[in-house]
Amino acid sequence: MPSSPRILATSLASLAALALSACAANTSPVPVSYAQAEMGDYIMAAVVSPARPETDTARDEARKPAEIVAFAGVRRGDVVAEMAPGGGYYTRILSQTVGPEGKVYALMPAFYANREGGLDNINAIAEQYGNVEVVVVEGYDSLSLAQQVDLVWTTENYHDFANGNITVTNAWAYNALKPGGIYFVEDHAAPGTGLSATSTLHRIDPAAVRDQVTGAGFMLEAESDVLRNPADPHTVGPREFDGVTDKFALRFRKPA
Repeated sequence: MPSSPRILATSLASLAALALSACAANTSPVPVSYAQAEMGDYIMAAVVSPARPETDTARDEARKPAEIVAFAGVRRGDVVAEMAPGGGYYTRILSQTVGPEGKVYALMPAFYANREGGLDNINAIAEQYGNVEVVVVEGYDSLSLAQQVDLVWTTENYHDFANGNITVTNAWAYNALKPGGIYFVEDHAAPGTGLSATSTLHRIDPAAVRDQVTGAGFMLEAESDVLRNPADPHTVGPREFDGVTDKFALRFRKPA
């Protein structure tokens, strides 16, 4: 039976107040250090950080980043490989959550790098946050990082990976992780469609993701329904849907 999302240490409202007071005296993007902080405090400090742009924070109600980062199992000091980070919405949050003891590899597809100015935004984030390193990915069959990571993270991209050689991509994620590491996948849902909607509706059946990732050697550890929206008819793509799409979140673990 899938487990419910991990509950933060205290209420989100209380954590927000704590994090805001801490960040208020800190002009750096990296929040002040908490000597005895719970992990939820670090997460909330990252979410409410004044370093995040309004274009990101305006999306928080729909994306629920505090709940999602907690569910994914991100820890202070983790090394994270973020696959296809796009505009860096989660890159900033992950960077501040893992803190200066941790690191985020922002794995940018080569087609972004080949566009004029395609890496400008993510490079600016890397410059602002000292623990972010941008890595251009020509293909996951040839990608090698300098170290094994604690967490491989992808949000709203797995359906695109499934249009390519997903066996290679998932094998890379497995090999990139330390034993016991986490593979986190969140995407737009298309229940009952298998792989038929990945290139048309830019959605994917969560059952297909479970089958593919467990087939790569991972164990499904937990599922979260925090981003579920039963009002979504699943008949149009995310950009055409006038509302918040129904999304799933899955936490897989590499055997120790």
